[in-house]
Amino acid sequence: MMDVQAVGQVEQMLAQMRSAMRAAQGAAAGPVAAPAADPGGASSAGFAAALAQSLDKVSKVENQAYAQARAFDLGVPDIHLSDVMVDLQKAHLAFQATLQTRNRLIEAYKEIANLAV
Repeated sequence: MMDVQAVGQVEQMLAQMRSAMRAAQGAAAGPVAAPAADPGGASSAGFAAALAQSLDKVSKVENQAYAQARAFDLGVPDIHLSDVMVDLQKAHLAFQATLQTRNRLIEAYKEIANLAV
């Protein structure tokens, strides 16, 4: 049963990453409009806050996975190899999704920088 639960968690994490990537792609590719109700620039702060929160989550997932792997190496009895491998894969997927998001944001920035005004 643990494997089915872990697969469900991985699927849930993948769904969250896909929705975050779609939101990032929409923000990068969509037209930029000035905020109507918020003149203080909270939309850009909102994106920065969401990005920082996302990076914090990826960092926490990686730190937890590596801590669990170290504990397994030390012989902690309640930690199983399958759990360690699943957590390491989650960390790898989270990092790869973050890396791809960064690459797409850089590409979008370069496209915008090269637009003729």
